[in-house]
Amino acid sequence: MPALDLEVLVSLGTGLALAAAAGFRVFVALLVVSLAARTGWLPLSTGFEWMGSTPALIVFATATMLEIVAYYVPFFDNLLDTVATPAAVVAGIVASASVLTDVPPWLRYSVAIIGAGGTAGIVQGSTVLLRLKSSAATAGTGNIFLASLELLGSLVMSVASLLLPLLALFLVAGFLFFAMWRLARFRHRRVAALDSANQVHQAR
Repeated sequence: MPALDLEVLVSLGTGLALAAAAGFRVFVALLVVSLAARTGWLPLSTGFEWMGSTPALIVFATATMLEIVAYYVPFFDNLLDTVATPAAVVAGIVASASVLTDVPPWLRYSVAIIGAGGTAGIVQGSTVLLRLKSSAATAGTGNIFLASLELLGSLVMSVASLLLPLLALFLVAGFLFFAMWRLARFRHRRVAALDSANQVHQAR
């Protein structure tokens, strides 16, 4: 196992930040990786050179535009979440594995599947809950503002992963802590509500 030196930390920061970006918007992170690789800014791991090709760039750019537009359609965005959630996990794994160049393959895929996949899933899960609450509270009108914040978050995390990977790593850690805390609170409230409903039912 390689020493946890600066190069490894940079790779981890880049990979996990891209995974978080995929949790906000599935294709933004993949498009940024493709653009950076195409221009020679970002070296890719062995087996992922295809991400810097012209066809891949066109596909990612088209998919990104369609995804952005779709999330501005009230209630359709909630339906899209059912597809985007597993897609975000896959995108997080691919984006992360493609940039982890300073680690051996077994560690690269372990980090990508467990760390990056989990990161993308947690981020996406937190946005799903926020969208459900927004839909219920604002009849879907507030989702437009939420969609803009998610797009901004994806862009910021994607760019930070390339320019400031170590800072991005700390941002990801902080967001994951906050997201897991919010998810735990939501689960606790849901369990409490179910218990309360069962008690009322039994009392009858």
